[in-house]
Amino acid sequence: MRRHGRKHRGKAVVAALGTGLGLAAWLTTAAVSQAGATPGSDDRPQGHAAPGAPGGGGPAASPKPSATGDGRTPRITITSAAASWTAEAAADFWTPAKMAAALPHGSAAGGPQVLTSVAPAATSVPTARHIDGIPSVGVLFSVDKDARAHYCTASVVTSPRRNLLLTAGHCNPGTRAAFVPKYRSGAGKQPYGVWAITKSFTYPGHGTTGTASNLDFAFATVAPDRRGRNVESLTGGNTLTPTPGYTNDVTVIGYPSVRNDPQDRAVRCETGTKRLAGYRQLRMDCNGFHGGTSGSPWLTHFDERTRTGRVIGNIGGLNGGGPDGPHADRTSYSPYYGAEIITLYLRALTG
Repeated sequence: MRRHGRKHRGKAVVAALGTGLGLAAWLTTAAVSQAGATPGSDDRPQGHAAPGAPGGGGPAASPKPSATGDGRTPRITITSAAASWTAEAAADFWTPAKMAAALPHGSAAGGPQVLTSVAPAATSVPTARHIDGIPSVGVLFSVDKDARAHYCTASVVTSPRRNLLLTAGHCNPGTRAAFVPKYRSGAGKQPYGVWAITKSFTYPGHGTTGTASNLDFAFATVAPDRRGRNVESLTGGNTLTPTPGYTNDVTVIGYPSVRNDPQDRAVRCETGTKRLAGYRQLRMDCNGFHGGTSGSPWLTHFDERTRTGRVIGNIGGLNGGGPDGPHADRTSYSPYYGAEIITLYLRALTG
């Protein structure tokens, strides 16, 4: 089920993607390997290169955006906030009292309820531990629909303008949307401030069912703070990296919603990934990733000193990032990062 609802929404470019990544060369390789992948492959995804993605070639296979511009270049949905939604407006609106008073749609009036697995967890499955958070990962707030409390997780990714976030496509930042890095529940002042989300970028064909769930990722830009600083200059950022294969060791950090986890703190888990059968997606097993963790980054090469790493996935995908059922917090999914996400990233860089 959806983790933001019940279970849990040139040189500069190459440098932004990380030293030595070789963007153009990788896109060419990705197009060939994806087009030639076969069902049941353990190392590379079955599927396609994005239609017309830089360096892409060959016919595209499902999934793909539901609409394309000229039959070659994928169309991208860009949603813009009102011009008046600035850093000052976000900080003035999302006061500590308003954050504390916000409740997800359907929350019980008597307080948060913990959604935990009834059966004992398998001994081989790790359990996420609570941490104080890291600067590059935080929560999303919005006043739309059922997103009146922090409802998804987002992370800062490196970019030339130093203003870019990554989250799940189904998280859909809405009216008066804000990003709060290293969120501290009940704090009178957030350690890294409150950042106004100005634009979001998704594929119109993304979803949480079928092959559309392979595109469940999104980028968003945030406005500078009151002093003109960009978010990455304060928090640092994770390097967007093509998924190297289905088998990886990852560090995953996210924020369960308070109704699912009354501690209202970040959780962290180190675990391994494998393929989600039938999809161009990864899966991991770790207890504790309840609703609110959609968008949580899957990091490799995590550096304890800089508190950053290479982001190769995010909680999202089929059903919004995991299976249905009473033990849904135990298993999480992520889209496989191929040419599609790089194309979307390149568009988001232009603002």
